[in-house]
Amino acid sequence: MQLSVEISKYPLTSEYIEPIKGFIEELNKEPGLFVLTNTMSTQIFGDYDVVMAALQRCIRWSFERYGKVIFVCKFLHGDLRP
Repeated sequence: MQLSVEISKYPLTSEYIEPIKGFIEELNKEPGLFVLTNTMSTQIFGDYDVVMAALQRCIRWSFERYGKVIFVCKFLHGDLRP
């Protein structure tokens, strides 16, 4: 099953650029994902299990590295990459 996810990350700090870039860099390390970034969000496309495992690892990494952040995610069945 294919999955599309749109994620917005909101670090609870005035130094917000590094935590956002770090999260995107971690996502790009994951094999089997297609990651698309724009000014508003990051979109991830791929196999359901691969995407969910990557999100679990990268969100945990982000919490451990940067502390308090907010993630807003939208999940949609299917591969909607452009």
